[in-house]
Amino acid sequence: MRETEACNVVGVDLGINFTATSYDSRGKTTFFSGKQIKQKRGQYKKTRKQLQQRKTASARRRLKAIGSRENRWINDVNHCISKALVDSNPKNTVFVLEDLTGIRHATEKVRIKDSIRKFSGENFLFVSVSWAFYDLRQKLEYKSKMYNDKVIVAAPKYTSQTCPKCGHTEKSNRNKKQHIFICKTCGYTSNDDRIGAMNLHRKGIEYLSENFAVAVAGE
Repeated sequence: MRETEACNVVGVDLGINFTATSYDSRGKTTFFSGKQIKQKRGQYKKTRKQLQQRKTASARRRLKAIGSRENRWINDVNHCISKALVDSNPKNTVFVLEDLTGIRHATEKVRIKDSIRKFSGENFLFVSVSWAFYDLRQKLEYKSKMYNDKVIVAAPKYTSQTCPKCGHTEKSNRNKKQHIFICKTCGYTSNDDRIGAMNLHRKGIEYLSENFAVAVAGE
């Protein structure tokens, strides 16, 4: 899809509390709850911890099997979310996600350096979450091509700290524990994941404006 064909922009914020939060050009916000995923990961984490304490060959085999089972489950969840995003938006949509390149590389380094039996529960959770985010992006990119959509990535800096209404940026705008954003300047209040999606949507609009200007200048 060429940028000049775009008719809709969707900012997609990825997180833990909500696996994905989208905000589109119609002003519609969609939340994909992460509650079930957090509970499931908690169960896997508990089982891994018990197996790691055993330090036996059979325990290591079970750890490997559990890892594969969790990956298959996350794969299915990401398939459903990416399909829902594509199906609920018109063709020629531009999806904007945060740039996850650094997270992917960090995950790869962890996997090379440490074996699965050496992971603490928290480290393994970090790897699972990082891989899950990148996997979701890949699935969305694949499905987007089928509908003449496009996926672009934007720098993640300040996306959850910037007010989408007045532009004021401040770390204390966001309360991570309560998942609330309250602008210290204009008072605009919303869910912090929604704020991230709104700012990614804005970055998508800016991207299209810049590319449209380039296309017009080239004619």
